[in-house]
Amino acid sequence: MRTIKSLDIQDARTLIAGARQKAAEIGVPMCIAITDEGGNLVAFERMDGGKVTSITIAIDKSFTASGAKKATHEYGTASQPGAPAYGIAAAIGGRLMVVGGGLPVIFEEEVIGGIGVSSGTPDQDRAVAQAGIDAFLAAVAI
Repeated sequence: MRTIKSLDIQDARTLIAGARQKAAEIGVPMCIAITDEGGNLVAFERMDGGKVTSITIAIDKSFTASGAKKATHEYGTASQPGAPAYGIAAAIGGRLMVVGGGLPVIFEEEVIGGIGVSSGTPDQDRAVAQAGIDAFLAAVAI
């Protein structure tokens, strides 16, 4: 039998709050998704002005980060023509994201969930996702 650590709704709210604060700082309204360790949606927020087209992208970035236990930008390089994971973006019905902005949430060396952010550039999305993780880690360190 295994004991599995997973994000709960309060953790998700902390992640979203940290991400929302960073998005406000950079002036880019975002869609922010939080998934548990299995890629199941726990919470979602579309900030006022967040792109409607980014809703599914944010959810799928979080799904990829938690389910594959890997940052989405890492798939970007590996999925280019000639690279070892070329074509992987078509996997899982197209849900596997290869664009920056999806990060696994790691606690005590285990992936316990993911955060996916979309509406800005890949670098902006990634920075906002990281801010959510930083807020979460600060909260659990208390």
